[in-house]
Order: sequence, then structure tokens, then C-alpha cells
Amino acid sequence: MSPSFALEVCSFNIQSCVIAERAGAARVELCDNPVEGGTTPSYGTIKKVRERISIRLYPIIRPRSGNYYYDDEDFSILEEDIRICRELGCDGISVGVQTVTGHIDVERFKRIVEWAYPMGVTCNRAFDATPDPFQALEDIIAAGCERVLTSGQAGAAPDAGMLLGKLVQQANGGISIMPGAGVRSANLKKLIEESGAYEYHTSARKIIPDPMTFQNLQVTDKGNLYLADEDELKAIMAIMSGFLI
Repeated sequence: MSPSFALEVCSFNIQSCVIAERAGAARVELCDNPVEGGTTPSYGTIKKVRERISIRLYPIIRPRSGNYYYDDEDFSILEEDIRICRELGCDGISVGVQTVTGHIDVERFKRIVEWAYPMGVTCNRAFDATPDPFQALEDIIAAGCERVLTSGQAGAAPDAGMLLGKLVQQANGGISIMPGAGVRSANLKKLIEESGAYEYHTSARKIIPDPMTFQNLQVTDKGNLYLADEDELKAIMAIMSGFLI
């Protein structure tokens, strides 16, 4: 019997969210600022995405780029953004919080889970910046999170299949280990075999050519427009649908 797999798509715009739903994804992690790992999307973006898609929506709650050690001002912004997501009807949030030593801040995480209720809470890749992933997993379980998004503390999840497998065994069904970062259809089968995880995270993103007919080449701060690759997402879903372990 095939296991029940789920795909989460990291989306940086409403168009990618629509593509994710059309391709069969179970959930969207909605982010802004792809260049620096994702920050909290705007109120308007969250609202319009919630109105547009019916699959589960988990905005990232990250008030700034950089580390996950927040001062009181950052933490108050985080609280307000969680309230907004709850009021807009989001299904959950993706968030992380650390102490200055890099460990999971259990007490603050417990407060986050309380603020978010009844939404679910995914611990984002703050997990990958901790000194001991096995202790971090116990801390995240104690805080009340439902899953961990992780590359296995490597640059890309497919490079850490064995460690991810150990985390899945440690979790023992009490929390979902969701490999993410560098997950593609070309490496998914091997990653499933090594990790034994049932949820996977990808952006499957591609750069969209700029359609503007005029461009000032002296202006270099515009960045790129990324869009989820629907064919790649469908290829990932096909692998999940046909996989037996």
C-alpha cells in the first residue's frame, strides 16, 4: 500500500500559489524575499492568496532576514503577524526562534504556538542553524509544533538523507520531518528511500524573463521574478503517487 505523501510548495507570489494548487500540492508556504531565505509576506498578499486558493496556507513569519534570535521589538512584530494570519483564515504558520547560543528558544516557541492556535505551527529552517539537531527536535516537540522543515543541516536536503532518516526515526510519528531545500524530481526517489519522510518541501522555482520593453541597464536592484515550475511540481507529485516503501 502506498504511503500518504504530501507536498508543500514554497511560493513567493500568488501566481505560484495557484500553480501549486493546480499541480496537486497539499500546502503552500507563502514567503516574500526569496534572495534572503524568505520573510513575512504582506497583509494584502496573504489576504488575496487565502481568497484564491483552497489548499492549506502557511505564511512564513519572519520579520527580517538574518538569524532567528529576536529582540523584544522583533518578537512583538512576530506576535502581530501571527494574529493577522489567524484573522485572515490561514491554516498555520512557518516560524523559528532561537536563543543567542543557537538553541531552540523553547519558552518563546511555546508562546508562539499559543498565539497561533488553532492554526498549526511548522518550525522552519531555524532548526538547521542549531548546534544539535537531535536536541533541537526534542525542544520543538516540547514547544508543540506539528512539523519541522529541514535540510538535515546541509546545504540541500538530498545531501543529508541519512541524518534526515535518523530524525524521522527519533520523531517516531510524533511530529513530521519535512525535508526541504534542493528537493527536485531528479533526487526525490533517493531522498524518500534514505529519509523515510512523508512530507516534502520545494519551491521548484524558475526565473521568469522580464517582459518590459524598456529597461535602464544602470538600475540593478530590481531582482528576479520567480515562478513555480508546474511541470516540475507535477513530476514530483507523480513520483510520490507511484512510490512504494
